[in-house]
Amino acid sequence: MARHTVITAAALAASAALLLTACGGGDDSSSDDIKGADKGSSSPSASASGTASGNSPDLSLPKDFELVFDFDKPSDAKHAAALTDAQNYIRALKHGIAQQDPDDPAYQFYSGAQATQYAKSQIEAWVKGSWTITGTDKYYDDNVTTLSDGKGVLVTFCRNQAKSYSKEIKTKKILRTEENLDSYQTFRLLMIPPSSSSKVWKTGNIEVIGKAKECRR
Repeated sequence: MARHTVITAAALAASAALLLTACGGGDDSSSDDIKGADKGSSSPSASASGTASGNSPDLSLPKDFELVFDFDKPSDAKHAAALTDAQNYIRALKHGIAQQDPDDPAYQFYSGAQATQYAKSQIEAWVKGSWTITGTDKYYDDNVTTLSDGKGVLVTFCRNQAKSYSKEIKTKKILRTEENLDSYQTFRLLMIPPSSSSKVWKTGNIEVIGKAKECRR
């Protein structure tokens, strides 16, 4: 069940500071860079961007990879748009991994500030390891919170990457791992409202917390 609440400006500012502190390194966050544990990918299913215009980037992914977002659509239009583009940021990051392109335009379209550097560093790690993505990556238990003044949105959700794997590009060998506490993560995305020239909510900051017991089910 999704929860959609309001938080104060001070609380969200504190969250932003936490994200900047926790994620500055990018490619060493949690199990996102563990060989054999997939860093996710995005499914080209359904309309990839409910908020972007016709010039939105390609978010297609390999046929042997499925990205699942088990989210409840918020009744609030602003929350719904922010949640959709939070998903698109994840999709775009995974598209960059599949394309083996650290400068892929997709994640740049849906991000800014620290989140752009995070995505780039994640993709670089996969390129360096000569791995791509396969399997099923699941995200669920979304929570959308907004500033009391309406100027920012914090999106959080859980991830289960137990069935999401790395695959060696040259040998096609799948690096399987057994499900364990490292399979579960909590994501926190600070979403920036659209500018006058864009309809896209961009991810400004991202924090990934590993060994998330609260996500185990």
